Amino acid sequence: MGCVHGKCCCCRLCCYTCNPCCCSDSGSQTNNHCCVGDQRSPDHLLQRPPLTGDSVGKALIPSADLCLYYSTLSQRGHYPDSPDRENQDCFIVRTNLHGRVDAHFFAVFDGHGQLGARCAAFVRDRLVEALSADGSLFDDPAKAYQSAFLATNSELHESEIDDSMSGTTAIAVLVSGATMCVANVGDSRAVAGVWRNGSVVAEDLSRDQTPFRKDEYERVRRCGARVLSVDQVEGVKDPDVQSWGDEENDDGDPPRLWVPNGMYPGTAFTRSVGDSTAESIGVIAEPEVLTVKISAEHLFFVVASDGVFEFLSSQAVVDMVAKFIDPREACSAIAAESHRLWLEHENRTDDITIIVVHIKDAGTGTIDAASQTTNKSSIEISDKGKDKTAIQESDICHQEKGNLSIMQSCPVDSSTERSPACVAPSPTHSVLRNG
Repeated sequence: MGCVHGKCCCCRLCCYTCNPCCCSDSGSQTNNHCCVGDQRSPDHLLQRPPLTGDSVGKALIPSADLCLYYSTLSQRGHYPDSPDRENQDCFIVRTNLHGRVDAHFFAVFDGHGQLGARCAAFVRDRLVEALSADGSLFDDPAKAYQSAFLATNSELHESEIDDSMSGTTAIAVLVSGATMCVANVGDSRAVAGVWRNGSVVAEDLSRDQTPFRKDEYERVRRCGARVLSVDQVEGVKDPDVQSWGDEENDDGDPPRLWVPNGMYPGTAFTRSVGDSTAESIGVIAEPEVLTVKISAEHLFFVVASDGVFEFLSSQAVVDMVAKFIDPREACSAIAAESHRLWLEHENRTDDITIIVVHIKDAGTGTIDAASQTTNKSSIEISDKGKDKTAIQESDICHQEKGNLSIMQSCPVDSSTERSPACVAPSPTHSVLRNG
């Protein structure tokens, strides 16, 4: 999120993500609440930034007789007043974590503030390094996650990056054998698609950490934060009314965190990595960790930045993924719909990043001969560098730069034994049907 709908407030209150009169190239966003005279144009609906994605990757889990097929996509937001603004989202996929053939890591980082992109990239790199170096990761993943996040937060504070008014949220999924261990800091999200009672149901693997949550609201209030919407800060609404509905119906003006005697930082989340100023009012880097046993009913999971979930519910995202056997097609469809909905409500879009991971029984999928190799060590795919080139330690699935439609794929077999929901696709359309 960004601007009044987003992670940190800007424009109307001129806090850290923009210059004193309107949004600029400094990492800010524009929406219809600011810049009087900025009118939406129908042409905006036709302006969709290019997609950056990957071929379908394959990760085996021999101990659970499972196989993961995954794809990633990251799309820079559309900002009419800042056409050169960089994508502040980033992601990483690392298979064979710790040298274990059944341990695979998927994570998305959503930066915010003027140096949000640098914060997100720093956390992406250091977090996975910290987890890889922790020998207790598989014995006590929750403890290892907490240690890695807090250490990374401290390192970011001490780095050359000024994170006083910048930072990143993070959502990470570690698949180890038949277990998913999910760590969340902020308001990006992980959700699983589960076959239940004849349909595919969304199972949230994380909870957004925002002032909408009573426990988070009370925690930051005890730390001295003022919790107010922009309208309340500006005097348009009564600041004593500490009720904002819910995240689905916040009228684009969610509750935010402010220092006691200032109009900053205006964050709409209660946890993040970085944001050293916001730490003084209760924003913390400690993750909430959820461990889930993978069952036969678990068909797939999605890890995505909140650019996806601003206007799409978890169930809506799961419904979209369930229409496609190829995870690349699911990523593209979600990005397109998210983009469309943003421009239906706003004159800009947020950055959008998605990882879709299908869970299949081992042996039910195939990799084409051109890209079939043995996992010698690990394959790491991230969006490091402007060319978004995959960094790989084996030859599985080469990433092509540019449009998703020209990517070289590792075709996924349409058959599955995990659920009656999956049927073979027609020659023109891959569909996951309800029964």
